[in-house]
Amino acid sequence: MNKASPPIRPTFSLDGAELPFLAGETILQAATRAGHYIPHLCWHPDFPAHGSCRLCTVKVNGHAGAACTLKAAAGQTVESNTLPLNAQRKTLLQMLFVEGNHFCPSCEKSGDCLLQATAYEMGMEGPHFEEFYPDRPVDASHPDILLDFNRCILCELCVRASRDVDHKDVFDIGGHGIQTRLLVNSESGQLVGTPMTLQDRAASICPVGVILPKRRGFVTPIGQRRFDIKPVSELRDGEAS
Repeated sequence: MNKASPPIRPTFSLDGAELPFLAGETILQAATRAGHYIPHLCWHPDFPAHGSCRLCTVKVNGHAGAACTLKAAAGQTVESNTLPLNAQRKTLLQMLFVEGNHFCPSCEKSGDCLLQATAYEMGMEGPHFEEFYPDRPVDASHPDILLDFNRCILCELCVRASRDVDHKDVFDIGGHGIQTRLLVNSESGQLVGTPMTLQDRAASICPVGVILPKRRGFVTPIGQRRFDIKPVSELRDGEAS
């Protein structure tokens, strides 16, 4: 008796490659699952798409949209790895670097930082724009966790993790324009006044170097870290997020 053939999945085209997708998947989810890299910062496979950084912007049938929020559909023609889109991504990355204080050589997150790794992938040679050098504090009030707001890229992953997974609402975003910043929800505005612990999902979700465990600096030597070993484009199935 012949076995029934598995159903044929619908596909869309990504930079000329035909990719199958599952019902309800976004373009970024399907691409990542299939081993294709689309640059991103604010997207994480464990959380609903946010669409704030716009780094994953692609062209779908000629129209621009965020790959993390656009649903995959049969017959779509998606462009991602093109000179214009990569130039746009490089500009967005340059803006993120000048809007904060990112000193990679002295950062504990160097080699494990998604912002740094993506800048390398996009061929960012320098900040290009005049740097703002904003006055941002470092919160060392918590016994186990250090907050360095200088590195925040406003991806809101810690906000979502604390709210939706830890159910503690430790973080929030406040302000407008260039004054937009990460806030700590406590009477003092410091982390020590919150119930956050190192075991919280929010403590490990930051893609840059804002939320760091104390007394563990450089446990993994520079040169042996995630993006030292492989570029971000070669990591698969959410490893890069």
